[in-house]
Amino acid sequence: MGFLSDALSRIKPSATIVITQKARDLKAQGRDVISLSVGEPDFDTPDNVKEAAIAAVRRGETKYTPVAGIVPLREAIAAKFKRENGLEYKPSQTIVCTGGKQVIYNALLATINPGDEVIVPAPYWVSYPEMVGLCGGTAVTVDCTIEQNFKLQPDALERAITPRTKWVILNSPSNPTGAAYSRAEMKAITDVLMRHPHVWVLTDDMYEHLTYGDFEFVTPAQVEPGLYDRTLTMNGVSKSYAMTGWRIGYAAGPEHLIKAMDFVQGQQTSGACSIAQWAAVEALNGPQDHLKVFKKAFEERRDLVVSMLNQSKYLRCPTPEGAFYVYPSCAEAMGKTTPSGKVLMTDEDFVSELLEAEGVAAVHGSSFGLGPNFRISYATSNTALEEACNRIQRFCGSLR
Repeated sequence: MGFLSDALSRIKPSATIVITQKARDLKAQGRDVISLSVGEPDFDTPDNVKEAAIAAVRRGETKYTPVAGIVPLREAIAAKFKRENGLEYKPSQTIVCTGGKQVIYNALLATINPGDEVIVPAPYWVSYPEMVGLCGGTAVTVDCTIEQNFKLQPDALERAITPRTKWVILNSPSNPTGAAYSRAEMKAITDVLMRHPHVWVLTDDMYEHLTYGDFEFVTPAQVEPGLYDRTLTMNGVSKSYAMTGWRIGYAAGPEHLIKAMDFVQGQQTSGACSIAQWAAVEALNGPQDHLKVFKKAFEERRDLVVSMLNQSKYLRCPTPEGAFYVYPSCAEAMGKTTPSGKVLMTDEDFVSELLEAEGVAAVHGSSFGLGPNFRISYATSNTALEEACNRIQRFCGSLR
């Protein structure tokens, strides 16, 4: 009998973490590396949020909290959903977890039985199928091509649904592509789901506030109220409030599901950090002025990166609606030879050679379920992005 769990054989390591660590290691060796692999805003947490955390420490808010979150935060979450999304939730229909990842994992752990299927549109955040597998379910991926702007098509969703389907996971704006569903596109998806009442919707809205131009963000239960009783709407403070390290995610949904997730969490972490929860209260209830600053900077960076990548030989880069990622195709580079003599056969070859030759760290698209592409995070300075894109252009120009 082996010591380690068989469940470990069903999952893969996070490619984003692997690439980011490799970039750190090369930097430690003295290499000039620009890392575009990590999905983390380079902005600092707003001062009012930090001050709220300091005040909480001084008040002695350092004890255990209720497993599902402190009441003021659950009230703030309910108020946020009503204010920004037109969704009515009682605080008892909300839950606070240690980051958005735990929200999703708790929901799957509380609902998945062996043989249950979860539809995961690809490209996907690397953790979705792995979490499904850890919980004993089967991830059913549906390819969403560059020609489809990386968005799930209604007919493809219809074909993927079976009697075993328990969840479909939606992520808009998307990690890794930045693609976001318009109201009409989301309504077409929800129309399909209304025909299949056994399928639940888990929507990851973590990048809600990071959309550009006149794009209007929508979430499934907002577009189709008929899905309200079988939708878990997940969000958090990591991206929009530059609070990645604070580890606060939250969700709202039917009360019986929230109670089940609370039950699971009670035997896991016993709840999120008390100080981080009080900081999140201020993030949700306090001034939102920083969002305009974030959005303006990210939109400028997006436009810079898309323009420069589309000037690169062999690359094709769509313009995403949101988040802080681009997902260019490197299909035309496949079969080309690098100056070192390496023939590029996969997108993993492409990013590996790019890192070795030019010191630019990106994440290969096959780890997100669809290639040959690669993901670039533009959550860094314009100067670093311009230099990185110059290096990418140089690398692509050297291929023969």
